Amino acid sequence: MRPTHAQLLADHLPAGRRLLPVILGGDIGGYSLARAFHEAFGVKSIIVSVALGGTVARSAIVTNEVTPQMDTPQVAVETLQRIAAENPDAELIALASADWLVRILVEHRAELEPRYVVPYVDTALLDRVTSKESFAELCAEYGLAHPRTVVVDLASSVPDAAAGLFSSLTFPVVAKAADSGSFHAISYAGKEKVASVGSEEELLALLAVVYGAGYRDSFIVQDLIPGDDAGLRICNTYVSSAGEVQWTVYGHVLLQEHTPSTVGNSSIVLTGPAPVDMEPFMRLLAGIGWKGFASPDMKVDPRTGELVFFELNPRLSRSNYFVTGAGPNPAVAYVRDWMFGLPATEDEVGGPQRQHVFTVVPRWIMSRYVIDADLRALVRKLRREGRMNHALWNPVERNPRRWFYVHAHQINQVRKYRQWYPKSVQAAERKSIEGMPWPRGR
Repeated sequence: MRPTHAQLLADHLPAGRRLLPVILGGDIGGYSLARAFHEAFGVKSIIVSVALGGTVARSAIVTNEVTPQMDTPQVAVETLQRIAAENPDAELIALASADWLVRILVEHRAELEPRYVVPYVDTALLDRVTSKESFAELCAEYGLAHPRTVVVDLASSVPDAAAGLFSSLTFPVVAKAADSGSFHAISYAGKEKVASVGSEEELLALLAVVYGAGYRDSFIVQDLIPGDDAGLRICNTYVSSAGEVQWTVYGHVLLQEHTPSTVGNSSIVLTGPAPVDMEPFMRLLAGIGWKGFASPDMKVDPRTGELVFFELNPRLSRSNYFVTGAGPNPAVAYVRDWMFGLPATEDEVGGPQRQHVFTVVPRWIMSRYVIDADLRALVRKLRREGRMNHALWNPVERNPRRWFYVHAHQINQVRKYRQWYPKSVQAAERKSIEGMPWPRGR
């Protein structure tokens, strides 16, 4: 595949210099970022990861840097500084595929910026949007629907059942860690990224387990928005380094992952025009002075038809290849804006974005889990027209052992959905919202 924006580098890189993206995190999100840079500029990225996973192993578009203690800020920073010293002719940009890795870059910006471009907001603004209490306040200020939320402080103890802390909530509820980095560092049997909890007794038991595993930050408990995955929505919005909201790629999530460690990550996304519900979110980003990419988690509440905002991720989403597939390549925004200080072209600001399907699962799963007949027909039509992208099926990857991994990954997806999200569960979730007013095609 020919690079689509190589001339941008030829015109603006100093003589003898080259572009080198360095990405923290070797998951699908990290690989998708590297793929975006390769497709735009023809360059290989360095991916720094704790272990060499199949997603990035034997890839033709990345150089792998395995650093077992990479999640430790000091180690991550020292690794980035060593990479910079080993590549004196490179113009470097540092990126991350997870929230806690973004935080490492932001909190250590002063140590990195002599050599790296760090295209994220400052620590104060990062804290403001990643704090669940602060984000709820922002939602109220800008008119975004937000679920009822209780924040549990686990700094010193687990709340007592008699305290009545959860009296404002209706069970079942959703519970998740407020600090993804601290939660990432602990382990316990049955650990889930997002837990659905059926009663107050069950919730207190979960909090006791989390506390016993060493977690000492806040835990978030929110109303559960009913319905299956087809109610989920996702977007990635780009705000220039000057604070101008430039474009949004909006997606209807048709299926998410359901294994305990990855629940909430999108598996199938249908891109399309952003609804008017997103306008308050754009005003929020402009109002707080956001810069770079922002990716909120959302779901349509079938009881009201409202688009409910759960949280704001201060980075491209893990499923960020749905952005590249829809048209605007995020790597170009990073380089043109943050590295060269150039304004976006007319095509890049609010330009046409093609409707397409992003997936990380095989067709068999798509045919079974996309149960809305109209959506299923649209997915088939887009596939026939060549408007479907798989995050891992990359035509430039030629290593047979990598292709074997991708095939095995797809087979394993079938096993995982059968185990963690059987059709009977999806059917029950869909049945629970029958007769509710939500607009399914939205």
